[in-house]
Amino acid sequence: MKRILLIALLSGFFAANAQNDTIQLGNWTIMGKASLNFSQSYFANWSAGGDNSLTTIGKYNMTANYLNGKHGFTNWLDLALGYSIIGDGKAMKTDDKIEYIPGYTYELKGPWLFSVMGKFSTQFAKGYDYGVDSSTYISKFMAPGYVDIGPGIQYKPNDWFMVNLSPATAAWIIVNDQGLADQGAFGIEPAVYDTLGNIVTHADKVKMMFGAKLLTAISKEVFKNVTVGTKLELFSDYLNNPQNIDVNWQVLIGLKVNSWLNVDISTELLYDDDINITDKDGNIGPRTQFKEFLMLSVGFAF
Repeated sequence: MKRILLIALLSGFFAANAQNDTIQLGNWTIMGKASLNFSQSYFANWSAGGDNSLTTIGKYNMTANYLNGKHGFTNWLDLALGYSIIGDGKAMKTDDKIEYIPGYTYELKGPWLFSVMGKFSTQFAKGYDYGVDSSTYISKFMAPGYVDIGPGIQYKPNDWFMVNLSPATAAWIIVNDQGLADQGAFGIEPAVYDTLGNIVTHADKVKMMFGAKLLTAISKEVFKNVTVGTKLELFSDYLNNPQNIDVNWQVLIGLKVNSWLNVDISTELLYDDDINITDKDGNIGPRTQFKEFLMLSVGFAF
């Protein structure tokens, strides 16, 4: 009950601060949105059975764009952290994201721009494979962390569509945990072991890649109060199996009920040939990763 009351109080805070503004500071245009997404179920003497559950996800998105003549700077920040509690069990992490995409652009002609785009992404908290063990973490802050940067050409014909191609992108995978790195997690070359299973040489915590990256983003109100946003990233590593394309495809569909209440559907599809995943039958290999959320969102924009 205390958990449910906390959610209600937080929801009231967001509702009380609901607004919809764009901040203009000189040549800077700043937009942000904070939201609390939640779902809850409660059972009392329910003959068909069922467990009480509570799921909350806090999100924060911000863009800060600068434009002065032909020069422009873009900043996209996307944060999320969520947990779910089922019955009397421990809180289980359901979403965790830190993503920052900065960029510089210089207008060439019409919608064509020279660009230098970067990206940093990681997570806030430790992650666990709850189906196997809820005490041994398999990821944490900066394990993994991803960084990339590269020059390229950008096509931006309007405010809601952009595609950027960077044919010379330097990228790094960081696993800032020696134990996870030694296991070869997240595409890191694993440690070298002797015949008795002792480590002879620890794994490096950083792996460098060099390749081509395509980034495209769309955000548009397709119907009244219905907005669709999608971001697709493709990366090919020239140095290691360039035919195997890494994919990160995110989609968000938002239905605006009123100034502070939304219904959000979000999906994310990932594929990385360097990341091995064990399926339910014990087979190990790269897999297509997918997650989906359908959430009631209470929040405010500024």
